[in-house]
Amino acid sequence: KQHLVQDPVYHYTAHLMSHFHICSSDASMEKAVSCHMGGVQRLSCENGVISVVAALYGRADRETCSEGRPQQQLNNTECSQQGTVDVLRRRCDGKKVCELSVTDVESPDPCVDTYKYLETSYTCLPASHLVTCEHSFAHLHCDEGQAILVYGAHYGRHDQTTCSYRILASEVQNVYCSRPTSKVAESCDGKSSCTIRASNSVFGDPCVGTYKYLEVAYICQCKQPK
Repeated sequence: KQHLVQDPVYHYTAHLMSHFHICSSDASMEKAVSCHMGGVQRLSCENGVISVVAALYGRADRETCSEGRPQQQLNNTECSQQGTVDVLRRRCDGKKVCELSVTDVESPDPCVDTYKYLETSYTCLPASHLVTCEHSFAHLHCDEGQAILVYGAHYGRHDQTTCSYRILASEVQNVYCSRPTSKVAESCDGKSSCTIRASNSVFGDPCVGTYKYLEVAYICQCKQPK
């Protein structure tokens, strides 16, 4: 089982999953491996949104990222950084594209003198991906007999192009202020339709002076027969 209780939105999702199931779920497993410390790992879904299944920072075998490395740096195959999967889930779940610096998970060093790597396994869930600019309303909707299950929601900004039309350049410069929120799940999960405003009054202000947007990934669920 996946342990999702460290973040409110994931705890909410795990609870709802016990009562509903996805009406259609074609999800293929993807894997990303980053060998270079200080490098960037990129997860992406052409269709659907990211769902991190497992993540390892450390070493679990002698073959992965071993080229040009002395044997003594590969011998420890029971090395893993605690909490790596939680970091990946908070940063990437519910997004179509996610980039993460390996430095975000490499401290403290889980095994000195061992050459480590970041390996992430994820699926692309067939979810709807909704982007709503600040001060506008997000409308989530499912067909009759289905219910909304919010998989991930982030409020802030992580690029300079989304929701940038007629916005001052200075208001789209900060691309490191997007943060996860459980408020969309709390308001919309279990309903057939839901409207929520993308505003600081609802989500707080993660970056003053930056024009923000709300990203929501949600699934339409069918109630399980009793």
